[in-house]
Amino acid sequence: MAATQDRAADGPIAIDGIAPVGTPQLRWASRASTIDGIERELARIWAEPKLTTEVDGVEVRNIAARTSVMNLVVIAQQSEDGEHGAAIISQLTGRHPSRTMILSAADPDGPGWLDARITAQCILPRADAPEICAEMIYITAGGDTGRHLAAIVEPLLIHDLPVTVWWPGEARLESQQARDVLASADRLVVDGSAWRGDGLARLRELARVATTTRTAVSDFALARQSRWREAIASTFDMPEFLPYLRSLRRVAVTYGTHDDSGLPGGTNLVKPLYHVAWLASRLGLTVIKPLAAVPGAPPPARPGVKPSPGRGYSATLRQGNADIAVVVRPVLSSTPAGTTLRVELLCERRGSELRVDVTAEAESVGVRAWQDGVEILDRRFNAARRTEADLLAEAIEAGGRDQVSDDAVRMAALIAAAA
Repeated sequence: MAATQDRAADGPIAIDGIAPVGTPQLRWASRASTIDGIERELARIWAEPKLTTEVDGVEVRNIAARTSVMNLVVIAQQSEDGEHGAAIISQLTGRHPSRTMILSAADPDGPGWLDARITAQCILPRADAPEICAEMIYITAGGDTGRHLAAIVEPLLIHDLPVTVWWPGEARLESQQARDVLASADRLVVDGSAWRGDGLARLRELARVATTTRTAVSDFALARQSRWREAIASTFDMPEFLPYLRSLRRVAVTYGTHDDSGLPGGTNLVKPLYHVAWLASRLGLTVIKPLAAVPGAPPPARPGVKPSPGRGYSATLRQGNADIAVVVRPVLSSTPAGTTLRVELLCERRGSELRVDVTAEAESVGVRAWQDGVEILDRRFNAARRTEADLLAEAIEAGGRDQVSDDAVRMAALIAAAA
């Protein structure tokens, strides 16, 4: 790492008054250009600011001493990833104060350099409580320095506290840089629905992290589907429907796409695939034929008719001695590409058929069911989509490994093996 002179630091931020309860407030901002310089600035944050404020003429303690409960490392390959991540993390200051590092690399072929902005955000959790403060370090590294992010992260961690690595963009998990960063990580957080192309290669990489390392994994794409899973499970909680689970014959997932070329690989398939993988892992199914594009060209476009987005994908699973057909099909939609639009289950038992149809909107999930063609269930659950702040907080709070999540990720990789 290049040894450059630390830049002039600013320090405490002058404020007019305490921010409203629950509102983060910037209390410190300074810069450094070496690891040693960053450490000095972090020490200054807690040594220099006035730790009391006047309330009704009485001096009372206001700023809490360092309250970090974890280390949070954000790998921001694009500057917008870092800005977006910082905005999400600032919402968690009062719930999960952490030492946060947001790292990005630039100019990989130039000389080694480092530029860091060190800040402290404070929040008043309630009117009669001291402030909770947490550190955030924005680091941009160039040249050889940027190719060794783990060498930056390791000395700045608060040891004996858990380490969560959040990789919000395109996570290249099998790169040497990723392996080095994850070597000290207790948890990896990603969003598989944000990966380029169909996302399946990255999904297989995520499964290898979950299978071969001590690092727990959390995927926003899978966590978002909890309301779908709860709706499906609640249907089979009914005693008269439960036996049908042993007679599943077909799973069809419809997802939205903006691509009318009909070529495979253009739309992210992670979320549609997770629905199938969760069912397969919970029911103990095995993969007979992994996911593959359905052969054949899409039907030719006709005047006045929207072009077909292709025939989609198929796979075959097995339950006991019975095969289960899997269909993952695209439809042109204005929703974000890869968004699940519908999950359909078909069960056949002793000459009787049960069909379950699940859909979701912004604030609710709907379930309909037909037994031998007669509608026997039509209900809607209030279940709003969760924000990224909610999902990140859930991942942080998860603690150890989540067996259901691990099983779903591994099964998704098995189903996607040949895609």
